[in-house]
Amino acid sequence: MNTNLNFEQIEQRTRTRKRWLRGFTYLFLTLWAVVVLFPFYWMLLTSIKSYSSYNAEYVPTFFTANPTIQNYLDAFTAVPLAQYLLNTLVFTVVTTAIMLIVTILAAFAFARLQFRGKDLAFTLFLALMMIPSELVVITNFVTITNLDLRNSFLGLILPSVTSVFYIYLLRENFAQIPDELYYAAKVDGTSDFKYLTKVLIPICRPTIITITILKVIECWNSYVWPRLITDDPAYFLVSNGIQSIRENGFGRENIPAMMAAVVVISVPLILLFLIFHKKIMAGVSRGGTKG
Repeated sequence: MNTNLNFEQIEQRTRTRKRWLRGFTYLFLTLWAVVVLFPFYWMLLTSIKSYSSYNAEYVPTFFTANPTIQNYLDAFTAVPLAQYLLNTLVFTVVTTAIMLIVTILAAFAFARLQFRGKDLAFTLFLALMMIPSELVVITNFVTITNLDLRNSFLGLILPSVTSVFYIYLLRENFAQIPDELYYAAKVDGTSDFKYLTKVLIPICRPTIITITILKVIECWNSYVWPRLITDDPAYFLVSNGIQSIRENGFGRENIPAMMAAVVVISVPLILLFLIFHKKIMAGVSRGGTKG
């Protein structure tokens, strides 16, 4: 009887301890979410404040009684924000499409094809990840300038159509597919290209989707390279167009209008991540799992 009572007491204490631990975990995650999301809330709040009410605030307020959308109207009328968004969309779509073709073919070659020096070539290829990005930017700048491709979409796109990391990630996924499946396909007379498109790509779709989303985010946020290679506003992307908006559009003082432009620029990436965040996690975890 006492043994059963002691066992029930221990079990009750264990459940209580787990509830306290779970409650503390949820509280910590909630506080952390508030810290992470607060800048986005502040950006959105500032964007719906009028210029006069914002300047009249000696102490920042966490709400506004008179929201306005005038800042958003100014974002598209006072500055060429729509042109910046269109340029960024073209740059992102074309760069991502070419990058996917290059990445898939390169990953397939390193994973399945047999040729002399493959392992050495892949090792040297991975060694490129050790090169500082600043050196690559300088080399690309000199090359694009010598080819007279500055202030052009071709000059913006060419240096971004490949990625060592994405090729490595997809190559590891392709290598996880059993060799017997490849040999069986070859016995049936399936070409390498058909095996790639009909077998490997459907199986590894989560990782390919992940690579696509990450590349879209990378292109949308690209700043250093567009800033170096373009000085014509007709080719500005949203990242370096923000500086032009600040200097030549709203001015340094009109913070609410600047925040409205930033909200417009940020919304597509936020929606993209919210829609596909599970696929991103699935693709990354799949790429890190062997067997």
